[in-house]
Amino acid sequence: MTTVAAIQMTSGPDVAANLQVAQRLLADARARGATLALLPENFNFIGQRDADKKAIAERHGHGLTQDTMAATAQKLGIWIIAGTQPLKSDNDDTRVTNSTLVYGSDGSCVARYDKIHLFDVNVPNKPGESYHESAQVAPGRDVVVVDTPAGRVGLSVCYDMRFPELYRRLSALGADILVMPAAFTVPTGRAHWEVLLRARAIENLSYVLAAAQSGVHPNDRETFGDTLIIDYWGRVLGRLPRGTGVVTADIDLQAMVATRAGFPSLQHRVL
Repeated sequence: MTTVAAIQMTSGPDVAANLQVAQRLLADARARGATLALLPENFNFIGQRDADKKAIAERHGHGLTQDTMAATAQKLGIWIIAGTQPLKSDNDDTRVTNSTLVYGSDGSCVARYDKIHLFDVNVPNKPGESYHESAQVAPGRDVVVVDTPAGRVGLSVCYDMRFPELYRRLSALGADILVMPAAFTVPTGRAHWEVLLRARAIENLSYVLAAAQSGVHPNDRETFGDTLIIDYWGRVLGRLPRGTGVVTADIDLQAMVATRAGFPSLQHRVL
């Protein structure tokens, strides 16, 4: 059994302030026994305008956010899946990437995932609320799985969760845990958040950690919250509906493996 944590935040445009909150919540997660913790999408910055992320984007390797996360992982002795942050693109000077970085407990960056599916939508039942993420963000291409003390983790971000073929690929690569840092809108969250997350857990017989942004941000955008940890059978092990805080739960990989053996749906895939 290994304890994992998912962290909920209400980030704003002050990077240093967001990092202080993240550090405090990561320390709380470690105090609760977590060996791995997931931060939400955009944990270090939600600006007044989407274009503002370009100004605070770091080059992969160093920068205030990256150095802080590396030092925090080492200080606490915890693995950190650092939600997402904007990174400068090597191939596109006009856009950034929306990137998840994974830090080992020694502070080393061991994996990077750039969000593949970008949120270009008009939100139903919310006139005037539309998003064009691809205007500021270049999409990723690589599917990423990383070994951690809690298990083999498949990386994804927010809107990715609507594309089950990504999770089939992560499952085929041996993922035990699927992580989904997010900043979901309220209408789509109310309609689809929990059902999508539980579906991804059930169909892949995998744990799901979903760390969310929650509440009204300084730019007046409201995010849904409801951070969840779900087991391989679709059972909710822990949740935080609103506000800022930490959710923890125990991961039992032996029980998951036994269930996969007795209920071998992953071996029955044909297409």
